[in-house]
Amino acid sequence: MWRSWPKFVAKKQGRSGPQPDRLSVIQSPKMIAWCRRQENFDFEPMRRLPVTREPVTQDLEKHVGRSTERSGHAVGSSYQWYTPGDINAFFGLMLDNIVGLLLMVALLTGFGFPTDFAVSRMVPGTALGVLIGDLAFFYLAFRLSRQTGNPHVTAMPLGLDTPSTYGIVLFVLGPSYLQGLAMGLESLDAAYRTWYIGIWCIVLSGLLKMACAPLTKWVQRVVPRAGLLGSLVAIALVLISFFPLVEIVGHPLPGILAMVIVLTTLIAKIPLPGRTPGTLGALLIAGAVYYFLCAIDVNGYSFPSYVPAAWFPTEWLESFHFAWVAAFPDALAYLPIAFPFAIGTIVGGIDCTESAAAAGDHYDARTIIGVEGVATLLAGLSGGVIQTTPYIGHPAYKAMGGRAAYTLATALLVGSAGLVGYFGLLNAWIPKPVVFPILVFIGLEITAQSFLATPRRHYAAIAIACLPALAFLAMSIPGRILADPALNVAEISTTTLSLSLQKDIGTLTMLSSGFILTSLLWAWCLAAAIDRRLKLAGVVLLVAAGLTLFGIIHSPLDGNRLFVPIGPESWGDLVLSAQDRNRVLEFCAGYVVSALMLIVWSKTCSPSTEEAASEHED
Repeated sequence: MWRSWPKFVAKKQGRSGPQPDRLSVIQSPKMIAWCRRQENFDFEPMRRLPVTREPVTQDLEKHVGRSTERSGHAVGSSYQWYTPGDINAFFGLMLDNIVGLLLMVALLTGFGFPTDFAVSRMVPGTALGVLIGDLAFFYLAFRLSRQTGNPHVTAMPLGLDTPSTYGIVLFVLGPSYLQGLAMGLESLDAAYRTWYIGIWCIVLSGLLKMACAPLTKWVQRVVPRAGLLGSLVAIALVLISFFPLVEIVGHPLPGILAMVIVLTTLIAKIPLPGRTPGTLGALLIAGAVYYFLCAIDVNGYSFPSYVPAAWFPTEWLESFHFAWVAAFPDALAYLPIAFPFAIGTIVGGIDCTESAAAAGDHYDARTIIGVEGVATLLAGLSGGVIQTTPYIGHPAYKAMGGRAAYTLATALLVGSAGLVGYFGLLNAWIPKPVVFPILVFIGLEITAQSFLATPRRHYAAIAIACLPALAFLAMSIPGRILADPALNVAEISTTTLSLSLQKDIGTLTMLSSGFILTSLLWAWCLAAAIDRRLKLAGVVLLVAAGLTLFGIIHSPLDGNRLFVPIGPESWGDLVLSAQDRNRVLEFCAGYVVSALMLIVWSKTCSPSTEEAASEHED
């Protein structure tokens, strides 16, 4: 490849005759991009080469050849799409999706929603979205390997969006079902009405993602890596690592044992005897301990009860009768709840693409978001009610040694589990404390990779991105407590608490609402300030103020609903109440005044960006 490179550059530049000089080749964007894609490529000898306008000589050719040999592949070599590391990656991605499907059904059951309806109509279409998306990402990995000549490309992972699973069920599907019952509908009719509303929310979310896909490349170019990866760290620590940790330590003997096995094999890189994959070893060893405790009847451990499987459901095909189209007026009131979750997955998809680039796989964000949008749209048209999203675990799956086989296996298993109907059996017999440690590893690996891929001067920006996520974490348990039916029966709610508690809960609710986007904006603002770009930091705060004004971030309403600050009474709940309006306007004022201060301050900030960069050099 290297020997043909100068002629290739000359051809692109429209020249013939003498080959381009060494400096022009070294500084070529294509040359730099190619070198960065090579594993273990050592740039130091290239830095020591004399920077002269001389033809390329053999010392540089030999160095590139040695680097290519060390990386274990040459440009144009075949794609190694399967490795033993795919086993670890498969268990992580597959179990995450299976648990997501069961979580959706369990949450719906809590509202009295008929379980058989959810399993036969909602689950298959939702699983179909995972099947389509992961197959598409499987293909994109092959295409990227062919384009770059890198046989070690790791496919982007895709699955069910965890925040959407909670948000859509708790604030759209569940309430709409109860609303249908309150309207006098029979249980089955209310379930159909809820299903149709869910289909509308997912279909329109898919269209929104597809419409925003062309803008993602611009977002990547404008937002610094600290902003994109900072919000990723927030998600990794709170949603990916902490919540599963609660389940792990809830069953400490098998849970901690499994976590030690996973972290020792995957982070410390110490293999199990026989080089058994860490996740498989944890499943076998800790799983045996779990079921031993079940056998001796230890408190808190029991064998799973019989779970009837709905084999080969066909009811989901009713979605193609398009009876749900007539339910658009009912769905309209829930779209302000659904759209923020769709926007969150768009931002998360951009973050995931940036994370993959930091790990060495340079996917096009427009393609990734476009595929995500198509998968979500097709899932909705097939009766699915939970959107898909690129998972943020790409660096972790790459560190496991995963390539593309894990996404293919996940697509086939999750898709068939929903369409064939055996996913309930998998979830019942695979103990969660035994497999959840893989999620802890993924969160830790993403966090470590994000710091490694970010300039040291921007570390504080990554740290501040975690604060809105901590508000989400702080509200998780109180929110579940206050939503418990027992408190409703006792007529206990937020309004019956003390005024100080009401204020604190209200503040945490606004800070946690849209926390992914808030994390990105705060990290972007601080990174710009660190680089002495105070005017840009002020503009970012103005954007935050605009988003706050309509509830995209800092919504005070249940379910993080969108709103308009003022409007006629005929708009109903879409218009903020006077009390909530004052709180939102004060948030906006805080952002606007701070932005104006930074813009004025920038007039006195003399160091340029380049000087600031050298001043903060690592």
